[in-house]
Amino acid sequence: MNYRFQNLLGAPYRGGNAVITQNTNLISPVGNRVSVTDLVKSQTITLPIQSSSNIRRIAASPDGVFLLTVDDNNRCLFINLPRRVVLHRITFKHPVNAVKFSPNGKYIAVAAGKLLQIWKSPGFKREVFAFELVRTFADCNDKILSMDWDNESKYLIVGSKDLTGRLFFVDKKKGNYKKPFLFLGHRDSVVGCFFGVDKKENRVDKAYTIARDGFIFSWGYSGNDVNRDARDDDLMDVEPPSPGTPEREGEDGERIGKKRKDSDGKESGFSEGEGYLSGGKWELLKKDCFMQAPAKVTACDYHKGLDLVVVGFSNGVFGLYQMPDFVCIHLLSISREKLTTAVFNDLGNWLTFGCAKLGQLLVWEWRSESYILKQQGHYFDVNTLAYSPDSQLLATGADDNKVKVWTVSSGFCFVTFSEHTNAVTALHFMANNHCLLSASLDGTVRAWDLLRYRNFRTFTAPSHKQFVSLAADQSGEVICAGTLDSFEIFVWSMRRNLLLEVLSGHEGPVHGLMFSPTDAILASSSWDKTVRLWNVFKEKGAVETFRHTHDVLTLTYRPDGKQLACSTLDGQIHFWDPIDGESMRSIEGRRDIAGGRLMSDRRSAANSSSGKCFTSLCYSADGSYILAGGNSRYICMYDVSDQVLLRRFQITHNLSLDGVLDFLNSKHMTEAGPLNLIDDDNSDTEEGIDKQTRGNVGYNLPGSMPNNGRPVIRTKSLKIAPTGRSFSAATTEGVLVYSIDDSFIFDPTDLDIDVTPEAIDAALNEEQPSRALILSLRLNEDSLIKKCIFSVNPADVPAVASSIPYRYLQRLVEALTNLLERCPHLEFVLQWCQELCKLHGNSIQQNSRNLQPVLKSLQKAITRIHQDLADTCALNEYMLRYLCSKKGIYGSLRSNPDPDSINYMKNIHATVVIGIIMSISRRILQAFDVNG
Repeated sequence: MNYRFQNLLGAPYRGGNAVITQNTNLISPVGNRVSVTDLVKSQTITLPIQSSSNIRRIAASPDGVFLLTVDDNNRCLFINLPRRVVLHRITFKHPVNAVKFSPNGKYIAVAAGKLLQIWKSPGFKREVFAFELVRTFADCNDKILSMDWDNESKYLIVGSKDLTGRLFFVDKKKGNYKKPFLFLGHRDSVVGCFFGVDKKENRVDKAYTIARDGFIFSWGYSGNDVNRDARDDDLMDVEPPSPGTPEREGEDGERIGKKRKDSDGKESGFSEGEGYLSGGKWELLKKDCFMQAPAKVTACDYHKGLDLVVVGFSNGVFGLYQMPDFVCIHLLSISREKLTTAVFNDLGNWLTFGCAKLGQLLVWEWRSESYILKQQGHYFDVNTLAYSPDSQLLATGADDNKVKVWTVSSGFCFVTFSEHTNAVTALHFMANNHCLLSASLDGTVRAWDLLRYRNFRTFTAPSHKQFVSLAADQSGEVICAGTLDSFEIFVWSMRRNLLLEVLSGHEGPVHGLMFSPTDAILASSSWDKTVRLWNVFKEKGAVETFRHTHDVLTLTYRPDGKQLACSTLDGQIHFWDPIDGESMRSIEGRRDIAGGRLMSDRRSAANSSSGKCFTSLCYSADGSYILAGGNSRYICMYDVSDQVLLRRFQITHNLSLDGVLDFLNSKHMTEAGPLNLIDDDNSDTEEGIDKQTRGNVGYNLPGSMPNNGRPVIRTKSLKIAPTGRSFSAATTEGVLVYSIDDSFIFDPTDLDIDVTPEAIDAALNEEQPSRALILSLRLNEDSLIKKCIFSVNPADVPAVASSIPYRYLQRLVEALTNLLERCPHLEFVLQWCQELCKLHGNSIQQNSRNLQPVLKSLQKAITRIHQDLADTCALNEYMLRYLCSKKGIYGSLRSNPDPDSINYMKNIHATVVIGIIMSISRRILQAFDVNG
C-alpha cells in the first residue's frame, strides 16, 4: 500500500510556455504540475511537485539542471530537475509574464508587471533566502510581455504592452544610469523581441521585434560612433529609483548593497566595464507583415544559429521564416484554436507548438515535414477508465466523445477513436487484450480492434437510449449495458451482433453493472435503492434483490467473486455475500470523503451535505482493501475485514480549482459575491498567455454553472491494475497514476535468532543454496534474495525450486519479476520462472487469488520482453533461417571466434529465449484458467 504519485495522463499541455532542455527533453506545464517528455525515448513523466495554482511561466537553466516555475498566484518554485525536488521558494509581488535565465546561468530576468527585475540564480546550497535581487528597472509604462538575453549576459531586450521595445544594459557602471534605447514604431503590443548574432564575432549586430498585429521589425546595429558617444554623455544621468532593490555598496563609497561571494570566493555582481553596444547606432532596416489579419500573433520564437523565426497565430496557423530576407519556408495550419506556445530546440531542427484550449502538444521536424511528437489530451473531463488484462494499456473515455488508449509505461497515447457522437460513459477491456468496448450517451456500444485500430462491432437498442454502464462476461460472448433514461439493461451477443434480451425491473438509472468473475451472474445497481442479481444465461428476471435505504451509486465485485460492494448516497459502503444474499458489513465514509467548500456554497464544508458519498469503487487485486472516490479531493483506502481507513490520498493542492479549501478567506467576499467569481478580465483576451481555459469550455451558457465555470475537483472513476502495483484515478486534473515504490520494504516473517545475514553467507560458503535461499526469503532482504538466486548453478535450479515452501513463493516471484525488468541474465531468470511454474503449478492454481497480483506482474514483465525480442528477431528473420540451416557452426565458432559469428549466435540465442518466454506465458495463463 506504499502508493506514490507516478504520472499524469490525459493532459500533455494546459497552457503556459514550453521549453526544451538538452535538445531532446520537452518541459511543459500541466495545470499545477510539470511534465517532462523525452523526445528520443518517447517517454513522459510528471514531476511529483505541485504549485499552489496553475503554472503560467517556466524557465530552464542553460545546463538543464534547474527549473523555475511561476504560477497564477505569483509563487515561484526553484526545482532541481534530476533529483525532482524543490530547492527554493519565493513569491513575487506582481504578476509574472516572462522569465528567463541568462546564458551563463548566473542571473534570472523576471518581468513582474511593469518592472524588469534581475535576480541572482540560487544554487544547490540550501539557504534561508537564496534569491538576491540585483537590480530593478522601472522604465516600462505597461506590463512586459517578452524578453531576450544577449550571448554575454550583459544586455536585455524587452517588449511591453506600451508598443515599444527597450534595450537595457544590465551591468552597473559606477553608480551612473543610462536610459534604455527605445525601439519605436509598433502599432500594437510587442509580443516578441530577440537579439540577432554575427556568426563570425558571436556578438549582437541586429534585433527583431514582433508586434501582436502581425508585423516584424528588423533593426541593425552599426559599430561605435563618436557622435553617438557624445549623445550618450548627454543621456547619462543619476540612476532613477529602483523599486524593491536592496541598497548596494560600490567602489566609490556609495551604498548599493552587500555583495555575495560565489563558490570560488570571488565577489559576485555585475562588472564595471563598458558595454560593447554602448557606442553604436541602432536603425530600422525593414518592416515586414505576416499577412494573417485579422488573426493576431500569440506565440513566437527565434533561433540565433539558423536565423529563423517561427510565429503562431490566434487562428491556429504557424509560419516559419528565414531572416533577414523574410523568406517564408512553411505556412501551415495545425489547429482551429490559437497557439499559446512556439519554441525551437537547441539545434533548431524541431519546432514545438502548444494549444492550451485543446490540450494539444506537437513537435514537428520542419526539414522532413514529419511529426516527432503528437499528443492531445481530452477536451473535457475524463469519465471512465479501463486497464488491459496485462496492465500495460490504459483506456480513457471523456465528455469530448473520444476514446484514447495510453501506454502506461511511457505515458503516451497511441490511438484515439472518435466515432462516438456523445459523451463516453463506460469502458471495458476484453480478456484477449486486443478488444475494447465503449458505451456512450449516443445510444451505441462499440467494439474496437486494438490491432487494426478500427470499430468492428456496433451494438444499438431498438430505440434511442443513453448508456451509462457496461459489462462483459469472461468468455467475451455476452455484452450488457445499462441505460440512463429507460432504466433497462440490454444484452447482446458479440459473435452474432444481435440483441438477445432486455432486462427490466429497475425504477431508476442503472449506473453500476458488473459480471461476477467466477460465474455468469450479472450484478446491477440503480438509483431506485436496489442491487439486483441476474442470470442472463438461464431464466429471465432477477435472481435476487438487495434493498438499501438510499440510492445506490455504484458497485464492484471482489476478484474471487465471493463478495459484492456497493456505495449509497448517504456515504456508506455496503458489503454483501452474493451467494447467500446476506449483508456482511458496512463502512461509514461520510467524514472521510467530506470535501472542501465551493465558492458558491452558502454553508461551510462541515455543514454541507453535498458530495459526501462515493461514486466509484474498486477492489485491490487480492481483495484485502478497497479504494473509493467521489465528488471530493480525497481518495480513500479501506481495509475490508477491519472496516478501517488505511490511507487517504489528496489528489491535488491546486487552488485554481474549486472545492480544494475547507475554509474560504473572508477578505475575498464582496457585496457582489466572491471576488474570484467576478469576471473582471479584459475583453482583449488574445494578448499573452491566457489563464486556464479548459474549465470554461462548455459552461458559458446562462445558469449552466453557479461558480462561473470554475472547475470543481472530483474523482469520476477508479481502477486498480490487475498486477496490483498501481492504480489510476480519473479526476478534474487528469488521469492520476499512483504506483508502489520500486524499492523493497524490510518486512521479515518467520524471523528467528538464527536468521541473520551471517547465517546466509555461511550457507553459501558451505554450498547449500537451498538453505541460503530459504533463509534470505525469511529475512526478506532484497539484496540477499538476489544474491542467493544467482549463487545457484543453472543445473541445480530444478532441485532448489522444488525445495521452496509455498508460503515463500510470493516473495520469490516478486524478486524474479524485479530481476526480469533490470537484470541482463535473461535466460537464467526465465529458467527460474519456468521451473517454478512446473513444480508449483498445482499450488499456484489452488491459491490463484492470493498469488494473482504477483503473477500478473510476472506476466507483464515477460510480455514486455517478448515484444522487444520479437521485434528484434522479425528484423533478422531471413538471417536466422540461414543460420539455422547451417551445420557445424558451433565448431567453426570455437576454432575461429570472429565477431560476425558471435553476433549470429546471439540472434539464434534470442530465438531460444523467445521459446522459453512463450512457454512460461502459456503456463501462467493456464494457472488463471484463461484460454491462451
